[in-house]
Amino acid sequence: MGRLFGTDGARGIANTEISCELAMKIGRATAMVLGESSGKRKLKVLVGTDTRISADMLTCAIAAGLCSVGCDVLQLGVVPTPAVAFLVKEYSYDAGIMISASHNPCEYNGIKVFRSNGYKLPDEMEERIEAIILDEIMPPPLKVGGEVGSITSGRNALKDYIHHIESTAVAHFYGMRIAIDCANGSASETANELFRKLGAECTVINCRPDGENINLNCGSTHIDVLQKYVKENDFDLGFAFDGDADRLLCVDQDGALVDGDKIMAICAKAMKDQGKLNANTLVATVMSNMGLFAFCAQNGINCEKTKVGDRYVLERMLEKGFHIGGEQSGHVIFLDHATTGDGQLTAVQLLNVIRTTGKSLKELASEIEIFPQVLINVKVSSLGKLRLFEDNDIKIAIDEAEKELGENGRVLVRASGTEPLVRVMVEGKNEEQIRVIAQQLAEVVRERLI
Repeated sequence: MGRLFGTDGARGIANTEISCELAMKIGRATAMVLGESSGKRKLKVLVGTDTRISADMLTCAIAAGLCSVGCDVLQLGVVPTPAVAFLVKEYSYDAGIMISASHNPCEYNGIKVFRSNGYKLPDEMEERIEAIILDEIMPPPLKVGGEVGSITSGRNALKDYIHHIESTAVAHFYGMRIAIDCANGSASETANELFRKLGAECTVINCRPDGENINLNCGSTHIDVLQKYVKENDFDLGFAFDGDADRLLCVDQDGALVDGDKIMAICAKAMKDQGKLNANTLVATVMSNMGLFAFCAQNGINCEKTKVGDRYVLERMLEKGFHIGGEQSGHVIFLDHATTGDGQLTAVQLLNVIRTTGKSLKELASEIEIFPQVLINVKVSSLGKLRLFEDNDIKIAIDEAEKELGENGRVLVRASGTEPLVRVMVEGKNEEQIRVIAQQLAEVVRERLI
């Protein structure tokens, strides 16, 4: 993880950690690095945001930075993160920038950069940007007169993105009653129109963003809201997105959670049955449930595991030519249709399986047995996060927990890539046992890394 960029761009409290000054510098440095690699004299960059109140402030700052070094900027307004990844390629732009802190509360914001091919920047480019900003290795090539960049608005962005997602549906979804939780985020601009165009009977909740209510007691980070709503109102299923709509969690007709692991299992099996699963392989992270790995083994699907973070999943997929991968959190990548995780695209692919198999989401999800899993997020200091794997007491506690579980479970302790947290995950067959072990481990981490 770099000095500015984590596993998913630069992220922090808006107007302090992610300041206007920093946003302007990131805009300039991004243009400088992309200009070096492309050799182009004048770059075109599109910029999108989610609905948090600091989005306009940071959009203005980053656009000013880009224009000051001669870039032309297309402002998309509020769009899902995957819309930026799609449109930068669709519109033949040199870069796309998304201003969003995804599933985090409204006081956070972040900056993600996509290249002209729709993929996030590789590590070496991010490191070059960091060096330009933090080490001041070269001055920005400020432009004057007619060489200063211009700013225009992208009026057709939402329509073009919705049409792209709609085109991946194998049929219309008439007769399906779907509840959709937009997290008062980017999906508020797209979900209702998309799923109605596909024929579903939709009820949309948490779709009135006010700048402060993004992810607030709603969306994929508070799935209980949708679970209750689906069950009480007799929907066939429900979709919950996060603030920038790159993740999806689902709820079946009984209000039961269908997470990213189950979504990947359902879609990978359908792809295999249709002969569309390259090398019969799904890519997941080490945080995925043991139940996913067992399901894959039972159905002749190889499951490759990576470090946590969608960038690592994507790297493996591109390296070996695999078509589907993702995370338990609901960040799923379908490389046949997208270059990054896309919650609404994932929802359409899941509906495709429901329609073609004739099975309900409940029936499809019941085929995957999920092992009990306890995840505790421990707040630690920034320095504590860096000391995680150097602390001997933590190493001893992890070793003892693994010995106690034996072959009936596993332990995973890791630092968050985007927040000042250490995540303690314990998984196994005995729920009471893993809960006690997780609490004990979390206490050791809390004491040692505060």
